[in-house]
Amino acid sequence: MLAQSALLAAAVAIAAAIFLLPPASRLSWTPRGRFADMILANATIYTADDPARPFADAMAVRGGRVLRVGTYDSVKELKGRHTYELNLSGNVVLPGFIDSHVHLIDGGLQLARVPLRGVRTKVEFTSKVKEVVRDKHHGQWILGGGWNNDVWGGDFPTAAWLDDISPNNPVWLSRMDGHMGVANSLAMKIAGIDKNTNDPIGGTIMRTTEGEPTGLLANTAMKHIFDVVQKVSIHERREALLRASRHAVMRGVTTVVDVGSYFPGTTAEKTWQDFSDVYEWAHSMEKMTIRACLFFPMPTWSRVSDLIDENGRSLSQWIHLGGVKAFLDGSLGSSSALFHEPYEDDPGNYGLQVIDMDNLLNRTLESDKSGLQVAIHAIGDKANDMLLDMFDKVVDLNGVRDRRFRIEHAQHLAPGAAKRFGKHGTIASVQPDHILGDANSAAKKIGIERAERSSYTFRSLLAGGARLAFGSDWPVSDINPLQSIQIAMSRKPPGWEVPWIPAERLSLDDSLKAHTISAAYACFLDHVVGSLSEGKYADFVVLPSTSWDEFSTDLPGYVLATYVSGKQAYP
Repeated sequence: MLAQSALLAAAVAIAAAIFLLPPASRLSWTPRGRFADMILANATIYTADDPARPFADAMAVRGGRVLRVGTYDSVKELKGRHTYELNLSGNVVLPGFIDSHVHLIDGGLQLARVPLRGVRTKVEFTSKVKEVVRDKHHGQWILGGGWNNDVWGGDFPTAAWLDDISPNNPVWLSRMDGHMGVANSLAMKIAGIDKNTNDPIGGTIMRTTEGEPTGLLANTAMKHIFDVVQKVSIHERREALLRASRHAVMRGVTTVVDVGSYFPGTTAEKTWQDFSDVYEWAHSMEKMTIRACLFFPMPTWSRVSDLIDENGRSLSQWIHLGGVKAFLDGSLGSSSALFHEPYEDDPGNYGLQVIDMDNLLNRTLESDKSGLQVAIHAIGDKANDMLLDMFDKVVDLNGVRDRRFRIEHAQHLAPGAAKRFGKHGTIASVQPDHILGDANSAAKKIGIERAERSSYTFRSLLAGGARLAFGSDWPVSDINPLQSIQIAMSRKPPGWEVPWIPAERLSLDDSLKAHTISAAYACFLDHVVGSLSEGKYADFVVLPSTSWDEFSTDLPGYVLATYVSGKQAYP
């Protein structure tokens, strides 16, 4: 107890010292001759750089970039009359975390909606909705999400859960994975969904044995609701970006890869509107506080290519144009991830293929030929195999180059698939936090044996030559890099005494790199972020741990401070 009190006192002291920097030091550093704007001294700096210099104890920052990193003796000559020196008393400093897969604006919107993440019972579920309904006028939409039916035993919510508590307000609540949602009867009536409505290609309207819709819509069937739901105003989306950015830096995230809306079936134009109406607005108003690498829907590849030809890949230090993204299958939780074998609890179901492979191949060939990075969502083992086969064809037809194909999620892999990632240096963009839900549900969905040989094979992917890039998939899971690193190392969901598939656990170093330098490599930004190296942006986080031994044996759950371009962004 005394040791914990001492640690807390030290943490508070460091936080206070950081927060009480003179305003000029915290907010607007500018180069002054050859001297540094700020020097971090007596720190435990993890550089994420080459193995020859994994750690340093001092760093100099000038003009928003790392000027020098090394020993204090090597940087003290850069201290001038206006240089602010911050003595960290041994506190651990890491490169700013990179979240490799987020839906940033959706995450910001979700922060202001019905919060259903972690809800464990039907009563708690309906109570959360009731609280919001009370403050709404008749006819206003009730929106929210984050529910996970596996937490309360597997039964899906239905319209009947919602009709009595919201008879005058249409309700739409998305599942945590974004591939399914539940509507109340009023919302379905507005959307024109009844027993005569056909399932769209790549989607499912769940029905009773009498053929009546239950309220559950999966994948592209959700478009029925999206077409009629109250449109979110530009002002709301702008506020959501700012809210989401504040949430990210609070968790130590300084760069995100934003893959657009996380709902399959939303229009491509929505992503482009977010780019022009929200991101470009934030940039013009100097309101960007984190870096964003943007991916656009693959059908609009020529538009992305033209934009890059006109402006280059980086519109500024804040906004980077990454490439294009597509979906191949759904998710495990909604039983729509595409597998070679059927679902254990649904023997006739192999999952959903949401796009024709000839169509996907042709679009990928054109995108790749124009120099765009390609990222494709695949969760089931068959979907991943189909993508790996397709990537072979693209390389054969378009030639060898540094293209860094990305498979988003790569959750379940058939035997031998992990080794295939290394053939073309394919990026495995994975989300350790999803283990928290899938460790309990995968055995029910696909059986214990299949789950244990195929699920979240992080170590096998590294051994096969893949680059791992960690992300959260926020708002599917919360942005929390320190928690993701802990999960990748332990693979122990709450309540578990033993790891889930212990052979796939990662080391601390591999996990840190997956959230820093490897994540930067995965989006072609490793020349400017991802490590604390000379010339790169001075994006870093300060942790409460006061030594590397303390940090590595007991990862903290929070950051003390986050800096972006050498400026304090949090607190």
